[in-house]
Amino acid sequence: MSVIVIQFITLDGIVSDPDGSGGTPTGGWAFRHGPGTVAGDKFRLGSTLDDGVMLFGRTTWQLFSRLWPGRDDPFAARMNAVPKLVASRTLTDASAWAHSRVVDGDLLDAVKPERRDVIITGSLSIVHALMAEDLIDEYRLLTFPTILGTGRRLFPAGGPSAYLECLSAERPAPPSSPGTAGQHDDGPVPRPVGDGAVSRRRVRAGV
Repeated sequence: MSVIVIQFITLDGIVSDPDGSGGTPTGGWAFRHGPGTVAGDKFRLGSTLDDGVMLFGRTTWQLFSRLWPGRDDPFAARMNAVPKLVASRTLTDASAWAHSRVVDGDLLDAVKPERRDVIITGSLSIVHALMAEDLIDEYRLLTFPTILGTGRRLFPAGGPSAYLECLSAERPAPPSSPGTAGQHDDGPVPRPVGDGAVSRRRVRAGV
């Protein structure tokens, strides 16, 4: 079992409000590059999505539960079919999105015994809680050539240190927007860390 975090992220590490649903002044930054930039299986989950389980916080789950059930494209069918766990102390009814259930009890108690791969998107409070317990195995990040200067960061100041192994960095078709950012276009490139031992924590990046 692996815990996999997938996130849209800016060059300065902001992950909050990529679609603008939060109503923040800088929200919607991921969608300014066109809908094709964020559509489909951009994180290359493949069978991991079909065989795993998704974990959400209440806010992200409620947003997705309004968006995904009404869609009928192939990727939406997979999103609607995957089992979903919702970590919330206030949500009691998860029937709005098929195959969802509210986590009963402590978050860590739900994640640690899980045998399926656990995929987390958005849900930054969940990510930070698992990060603090060193339970995240892999980050898959779709990096946008955007600098916001404000917002919630995936890796907050004062958070735990981590020494990651880069598995791959890929460059999709360039967005039709002004300005450019240096981008790597490499295949899988596992790297040793520290004194030569390889970290179990991994990162894949699309830029």
